[in-house]
Amino acid sequence: MQTANSGDRVTIRYIGTLDNGHIFDSADQDNPLRFTLGAGEVFPALEKAIIGMKAGSAANVEIPAAEAYGPRRDENLLRVPRSSFPAERQLQAGEKLSLTFADGEERVMRLIKVGDEEVTLDGNHPLAGLDLTFALQLDKIEPTG
Repeated sequence: MQTANSGDRVTIRYIGTLDNGHIFDSADQDNPLRFTLGAGEVFPALEKAIIGMKAGSAANVEIPAAEAYGPRRDENLLRVPRSSFPAERQLQAGEKLSLTFADGEERVMRLIKVGDEEVTLDGNHPLAGLDLTFALQLDKIEPTG
């Protein structure tokens, strides 16, 4: 039976969970994930775990935070004066805002604290600093070579 190799196009189903059991993402039979191994479309640690698997096989793959979205970084927190926003603009913690910086870079940041004088925005990925577990099944292997 054929095994998955770098360069193959694979189709997987998975449930992604955090250490506390919270499901952060999934791909089911109706909407599986298809990608090419070695093309950098998913975490390298996930690709590495799939290489050598056979179609129809299942695995639990644990990816430490450092190999997923990396650690949470304090430098990705931005504190700005509340006056930077229109006075009539209602701001709520948890809200996502798209900001354009002076260099033209656009980033989506999450509002984590709203005070009378200051607003704190978080530019970290929501899963930064968290270990991820994928319960996956490799459904299909399509050699591309």
